[in-house]
Amino acid sequence: MPSSTMQMFAFILAVLGVVSATVATLLPNWKVSADVGSNIMTAISQMQGLWMDCTWYSTGVFSCSLKYSVLALPAYLQTARTTMVLSCIMATMGLCLAALGLKCTRWGGSYRSKGHTAISAGACFVIAGVLCLVPASWFTNEVITTFMDSKVPKSSKYEPGAAVYVAFVSAGFLLAAGVIFCLSCPGRRGGPLDSGSSHPDKPKQHKQYVHAVCR
Repeated sequence: MPSSTMQMFAFILAVLGVVSATVATLLPNWKVSADVGSNIMTAISQMQGLWMDCTWYSTGVFSCSLKYSVLALPAYLQTARTTMVLSCIMATMGLCLAALGLKCTRWGGSYRSKGHTAISAGACFVIAGVLCLVPASWFTNEVITTFMDSKVPKSSKYEPGAAVYVAFVSAGFLLAAGVIFCLSCPGRRGGPLDSGSSHPDKPKQHKQYVHAVCR
């Protein structure tokens, strides 16, 4: 069973995972295109994210436009939006449960209750990690497939941006934290006895007393 130090390490990983997943969801550079033109107002960098598209011009102007129409978006982009938001929500719920399940804290109930809470937190982290890993993988596959297509002009080809790599890293943090917390199941040793269980010496003492009376 992981010690309290391992649980604290997993909690730090979970915090990093939540922060990085949130940052990846909001970043506009899920895919990036670089196309240098001869005109001074030609865009030198185009970025597309889950919520907005941004363009960086050679004059230093940076402009962004929000994606208002959900139905006009491709399926992989709609899925990435939904799963990344769900991942952030599940990871935040896992953080709340993990704070109660830490062995070094006094809140959260008994030893066994903390163990069950830690398992629930771990399950939330694992689900959040999977929800973060799926859109990052799908998005990367779509970008690479389009980039390798010879029919697509070079000016319309994109490469995976920094937000995709941040999503992969956050998925790794959340999955690692989830595995550690899931291993924090309540064991038979090392914790106080339950309130409803009897002392192990009482049956033996009672048996000796009955034997003495019979004699």
